[in-house]
Amino acid sequence: MLYEHLGSRPRIDGTAVIAPTAVISGDVTIGPDCQVLHGAVITAEGGPITLGENVIVMENAIVRASSANPVHVGDHVLIGPGASVSGATIGDEVFLATGTRVFNGAHIGDRADVRVNAVVHLRTTLPEDAVVPIGWVAVGDPLRVLPPDRHDEIAEAQQELDFPGYVFGVDRDTPDVMVQLTERYARSLARHADDAPA
Repeated sequence: MLYEHLGSRPRIDGTAVIAPTAVISGDVTIGPDCQVLHGAVITAEGGPITLGENVIVMENAIVRASSANPVHVGDHVLIGPGASVSGATIGDEVFLATGTRVFNGAHIGDRADVRVNAVVHLRTTLPEDAVVPIGWVAVGDPLRVLPPDRHDEIAEAQQELDFPGYVFGVDRDTPDVMVQLTERYARSLARHADDAPA
């Protein structure tokens, strides 16, 4: 299912294969020999998305760009089932395993391996050939790769990264932060009301 969003239509190389239940929306460029499997969603919400050559986006994965954070995925990348990539840059030959989460402003170097249910947090740079173990969290600058049981250290690094401010433009110390965040985000998402089949 292809949709025009904000005046932009997906551009898909003739050798790419898109499953009939995948959704591709907006300013999305899909390169040669890519495979987008059932239930995957690739949505450019104000910023472009580019998939290089031989990228595989597996079942129910989500790739989302924003106006502040486009998405670029290099060549020979596998995005596993249920994975999520939001506003990030992914190098070549990267493996994002099942259930991984890659957040806005993250940069993942060539040949990195982000394993099952691991997280690369907001504005984090993962160098070439790096590994984030199963369920672990890569966070901060300088980079720390931490197991989930070190929650206090992860939370401390997240404070510095300022997720609500960076992604939604909302001050995290505002008493009604979730009210402001959801109202602002809902207005942005409402732009899909005018989407049309491409």
